[in-house]
Amino acid sequence: MTGKGGTGKTTVAAALSLALASEGRRVLLVEVEERQGIAQLFETEALPYQERKIASAPGGGEVHALAIDAELAMLDYLDMFYKLGRAGRALKKLGAIDFATTVAPGLRDVLLTGKVCEAVRRKDKAGWPVYDAVVLDAPPTGRITRFLNVNDEVAGLARMGPIHNQAQTVMRVMKSPQTAVHLVTLLEEMPVQETMDGVAELRSAGLPVGAVIVNMVRPVLLEDAALAQVTDLPAGGSGGGVGKRRTAVAKALSQAGLGGARRGGVAERLVDPLLTQAYEHAERVVLEREQRAEIGGLGLPVRELELIGEGVDLGGLYRLADSLRKQAVPGFGGAFAKDGARGKSAAHPDEDTDDADVDGPDAGGTAADAEGDGPDADRAAADADAHPDEDADTGDEV
Repeated sequence: MTGKGGTGKTTVAAALSLALASEGRRVLLVEVEERQGIAQLFETEALPYQERKIASAPGGGEVHALAIDAELAMLDYLDMFYKLGRAGRALKKLGAIDFATTVAPGLRDVLLTGKVCEAVRRKDKAGWPVYDAVVLDAPPTGRITRFLNVNDEVAGLARMGPIHNQAQTVMRVMKSPQTAVHLVTLLEEMPVQETMDGVAELRSAGLPVGAVIVNMVRPVLLEDAALAQVTDLPAGGSGGGVGKRRTAVAKALSQAGLGGARRGGVAERLVDPLLTQAYEHAERVVLEREQRAEIGGLGLPVRELELIGEGVDLGGLYRLADSLRKQAVPGFGGAFAKDGARGKSAAHPDEDTDDADVDGPDAGGTAADAEGDGPDADRAAADADAHPDEDADTGDEV
């Protein structure tokens, strides 16, 4: 989930997680910007570098959350591929880890996206994916393509070896049918323009674009005929047409019991403020319709979420989730039906996440099996913990 700053992408990502978790599904919501926005939305304490349940959904589903820390992800990586262990922690104390992830932003992106892909890939002891869906609260649209297209970022850092191989395996997941990049926008010129630019960049990079989710949509309070009349009469204007409109409004207010309609009366004094508000409302509606047309030209599915005037608390989050569930966001609607326990996507029953060959330690230090293609109780995730360096030379683990 991406979007221009201020569009509410974190809120929409959280709402989508709740929507996907309905009917008994298990969803992981991940943040990578170290803002703790997820914890604030779900009214819980700051998220650690460890997956934990933060909410329940209708039908018995669960939303788990993870705040990925680039430095700790780097330590995981060093421990897995190079068995540094305590030496890696010593490097952190010396500031070497922070230095590496700061001066090499491509490496940072590889680590962050690698952790997300590991969660997508991880399986339980029976061989089924641990999560039915993984929702990433990603960086803003201005940086999303570079963030996801990590292969280009690491080209100058490593042309071979585990870092290069990790970037390649991450890209296979990012460009697979499993992935969809949804963009959050508002019906305003700048957010819509940035959304259009973001879609063009994603498509150019070969990354799968999902839907455009228009957030904070305000209701239209006037019918089209009334809107046309108001826009033809600029606020504060004069002339016969404006005078007739003022007189009609004053009479209507008077008939509603709001004072006299004659000059100086209460009803008459309310006319100008009301006409000004009506004109501003009509002008906004016209502009929003123009932006809707621009979004429609992208050829993508569009979903809308209402503006919750009092702010989005936990109740509002569930309300938005219900709206997304009813609108069936493309790529997810009804796609995670169970087959026994957690099964493959109903939308792609023959697909297997193993095609991505992505694996590695989770936030708690557990590595998932990198080879299994289906349910296999004898190949538990714990096996990978016993052999953390397995296939390290080929980069089969992340």
